[in-house]
Amino acid sequence: MSGRFVRSVRTAAVAAGTALAVAVPPSPAVVAVPADRSVRQLLTELQTLYRRVEETSEAYNATEEQLGRQQKRVRRLGGQLAQARVRLADGRDDAGRLAREQYQNSAGTVSAYLWLLMSRSLRGALDQGHMIQRAAEERNATVIRLAGNERRLDGLATRARTALDKQQTLAKKRLRQREKVERQLDAVERALSSLSPEELEKVGRLERSLVATAQRAFMNSAGLRGVRDTRRPSRVGARAIEYAFAQLGKPYEWGAEGPKAFDCSGLTSQAWAHAGRRIPRTSQLQWKRLRRVPVRELRPGDLVVYYRGATHVALYIGNGYVVQAPRPGAVVKVSPVAANPLLGVVRPDDDAKPLERYARPELPRGATAGSDTGFALTAPA
Repeated sequence: MSGRFVRSVRTAAVAAGTALAVAVPPSPAVVAVPADRSVRQLLTELQTLYRRVEETSEAYNATEEQLGRQQKRVRRLGGQLAQARVRLADGRDDAGRLAREQYQNSAGTVSAYLWLLMSRSLRGALDQGHMIQRAAEERNATVIRLAGNERRLDGLATRARTALDKQQTLAKKRLRQREKVERQLDAVERALSSLSPEELEKVGRLERSLVATAQRAFMNSAGLRGVRDTRRPSRVGARAIEYAFAQLGKPYEWGAEGPKAFDCSGLTSQAWAHAGRRIPRTSQLQWKRLRRVPVRELRPGDLVVYYRGATHVALYIGNGYVVQAPRPGAVVKVSPVAANPLLGVVRPDDDAKPLERYARPELPRGATAGSDTGFALTAPA
């Protein structure tokens, strides 16, 4: 992300007392904002732009992860292919040696019956016959091994070519996605620069009002309103929360997973990795592969996933709040859990029991400053 873009977004956010969301338009024409648009329309359009950025950046993250796995596969197949070539060369050397020995030893062409008649002693004949048989078996084994090595080499070569083709396809896909994110970020910058400070201020007020309304509704539905949340994380969940707290104030950057910047799933995946438990890199795979739990059972350390496409994720810390990397131009911060339309909750440590005692780390000053929303005004359909 360019420094020019970050400075532009942060300046607009400060002017509005807000920070909006993640997305992008299918064409630059979408970013023009007529003067007669309502504040709600302005907020909707900006959040739609941000949401599209987030969707594309999470797709980029998934492709990046696939490409990494594919590159490892290509390297592994390359090593196996090199070993197979060595074995095939050794087998051909053995076959050549046996062929020369057969040619040089005329006894190799005499049948065991004739050798018995020509031998001076029965024992000598039997010993010689045994040697002839062993030589023949060795020749047969060498031929079989050589043929097997050739088939194995052909198979590995085919798999290596296929793997390399897939790697190149993924690399091209990643490049297209990177270019798309950059176009979308430029569209966000143009949209923000088209708004006056007064419009941004009105958008910010509406955003905060919508977040407060959504948070009250969530706390009521989750049975948390008016009471202190006494749920506790597991030991590994507490370590994930501690790591996330240490990242507060670091900038959002799409595709980043630390240590200097994060996107939403980069933050959650790294928090759990540093706690000692590997989870998928992207928000979609976190939603798909981790065990889902009812919202009413939400406990600190759980991951809260947002939007129908599972394109945003945050780490729950208790008392109705999450740590999240919200969107371009913002920083890692503490937000109300209902700041974005909630899809569901997943638990990376479902096999771990909660701690008997737990004290959440103290929030640093400014941890809740800035906008809390991600991308849209309504819950997913």
